[in-house]
Amino acid sequence: MVETLDPKSLTVLVTGATSGFGAAIARRFAGAGAKVVITGRRADRLKAMKDELGVRCHAVVCDARDRDASDAMLAGLPTEFAAPDVAVANAGLALGLEPAHRADMKDWEDMVATNINGMLYTVRAILPSMVERDRGHVVLMGSIAADFPYPGGNVYGATKAFVEQFALNLRADLLGSNVRVTDIEPGLAQTEFSLVRFHGDAERARRTYEGIRPLSGEDVAETVFWATTLPRHVNVNRLQVMPVMQSFGPFVYKRDLA
Repeated sequence: MVETLDPKSLTVLVTGATSGFGAAIARRFAGAGAKVVITGRRADRLKAMKDELGVRCHAVVCDARDRDASDAMLAGLPTEFAAPDVAVANAGLALGLEPAHRADMKDWEDMVATNINGMLYTVRAILPSMVERDRGHVVLMGSIAADFPYPGGNVYGATKAFVEQFALNLRADLLGSNVRVTDIEPGLAQTEFSLVRFHGDAERARRTYEGIRPLSGEDVAETVFWATTLPRHVNVNRLQVMPVMQSFGPFVYKRDLA
């Protein structure tokens, strides 16, 4: 029988914890007895979650895209939350589904700022203390879009390819330490993701999941929980997870038969 880590011994930091995967991950760990630090931009949602999770939860309003704010957030944690064992860099988003030549440049910039820069700021702020303690686990939230391109996925997929490669490069840098790194790569999942992608168009977001049972936030939270509570000598490098009814298609062709 594998002896997993006791979640009651863990302090878990989750960015982007006000909805979707982040909220589900925070609830999963808190429900198992871990202490959780939750961050996000929406103060009202953070307060509601703090009230829900109780004294083992510490909430901080923080925009992951702001490097100084990320540094200050970690430096200002109360003593009982000050040394996270697990850091889940979850803050991220997709915006738009237009082809590259029609895409909104602001959408591209926002995806890069959040999915790449925000993730980097979180990792760089937490990593030195983990290395010094020779203990910790960095979890990055990737996507199957890193490996499988699709029309309109242009910059979103590219940011997740960055996450994937950065996770592997972190593993190379950290060889010799007991700090673990995992890239979680979900497929189709029903959260606020599509509502954000389509700028609040609820009907278009709904159609994304029509006729299929997608992953839930809780499904993805369970993969994070499993990977981070394995024995400390075990590292899950990448974990791809999809709904059963999502798979791979053939190559497509535009034929000119004239």
